[in-house]
Amino acid sequence: MTPTTAPLLAASALHVTFPGRRGAPPARAVDGVELTVGAGEIVALVGESGCGKTTLARTLLGLVSPTEGTVAFDGSPLDHHARALKAYRKRVQLVLQDPSGSLNPRHTVYDAVAEGLRIHGSPRDERELVSRALSRAGLRPPERFFLRYPHELSGGQRQRVVIAGALVLDPELIVADEPVASLDASVRGEILALLLRLRDELGLSALVVTHDLGLAWNIADRVAVMYLGRIVETGPVEDVLTNPQHPYTQALLSVLPESPGDPVVLTGEPPDPSRVPGGCRFHARCQVLASGEADRTGVADRCRTEDLPVLAGGTAAQVACHWAAARPGAVPPAHGAD
Repeated sequence: MTPTTAPLLAASALHVTFPGRRGAPPARAVDGVELTVGAGEIVALVGESGCGKTTLARTLLGLVSPTEGTVAFDGSPLDHHARALKAYRKRVQLVLQDPSGSLNPRHTVYDAVAEGLRIHGSPRDERELVSRALSRAGLRPPERFFLRYPHELSGGQRQRVVIAGALVLDPELIVADEPVASLDASVRGEILALLLRLRDELGLSALVVTHDLGLAWNIADRVAVMYLGRIVETGPVEDVLTNPQHPYTQALLSVLPESPGDPVVLTGEPPDPSRVPGGCRFHARCQVLASGEADRTGVADRCRTEDLPVLAGGTAAQVACHWAAARPGAVPPAHGAD
């Protein structure tokens, strides 16, 4: 689904820098990100652990204040004062990856779902709203679950309770951090189908944070691939996942069971965000550079020494890669700021 109006959520020139520990340089966890989510759109934010995607998600939720840049929702900049954030979090809800850790074991399902209503002082009928939220999350009849405790539920049911707790406030956007990572494979498809149904029936937007490009293929309208604090490739899911341009995206896709050829094994761990390398920040792990292909294309020196522009926001396919830009029929270069 491609949005036709102004984005519901927009990050512009977003930076989040944390002080270094024990004299280390500051860590650039988010380093100039442009990202949008449209009304009724699902965007997958994909990358390895440590790439900055969770920090970016927390910043979009107002849980972390940006060092630079802005987050805007429905056209208005996010206000970090307590009252404004409380109103914002009624419209934008978080769904965490581990339902067992998200639910208080001493609270019944009813109390867990009603918690948001009580925090926000909703004047509407609590029982009716809790019932509706549980039904929308696929727990029917809802009254059957009211007095049950988390340990009495399956993993999939617990995740549905967490989703119901978000839905009870009628949000416009949910941020789902690895929403199926802790679930059995047989249950993952059910939860992903639920998120798609909520998008179609309620017009609910979602930013899904994941390390799994296979999940992005199954659920997202657009995908943004993140590496070391920046978006390195973005675009409609069909474009990015059927014709990946960035070597990092290609490597992430190569390990999926259905991918042809041998998996690409990236050497080492992602670099320390307090010591971002010069040139392309992926070059030390890049299989294209290691194979000599970048030399044959004539861009190897640029890969090692020249930084790349920040990808602009929007829905078009974009990539930040010297090698990809030099290939015939390449995706046009981004027009973001350095």
